[in-house]
Amino acid sequence: MLMHNPPHPGEVLRELCLEPLGLSVTAAAEALGVSRKTLSAVLNGKAGISPEMAIRLSIAFDTSAESWLNQQSQYELWHAEQHRKELNVKKLVAA
Repeated sequence: MLMHNPPHPGEVLRELCLEPLGLSVTAAAEALGVSRKTLSAVLNGKAGISPEMAIRLSIAFDTSAESWLNQQSQYELWHAEQHRKELNVKKLVAA
């Protein structure tokens, strides 16, 4: 079942991981081994969570990579579903 308008995983990352630890974007990026620009793009919803980033987050925050990828997938699927009626697809049936 799809969540209603799920948050971007970057929002979750900021609110549930970075802010409670008092981490700046720069400090978090250094700890994750990514550039500040890369992390900023995720936090601002301009980039998604890649499998590699999911692994980095799982190591840094003692979470599962799957949880981060599931959040990303739910976010993308919900947004794609908003345009379902615009898709020009015909239902296939047995002849």
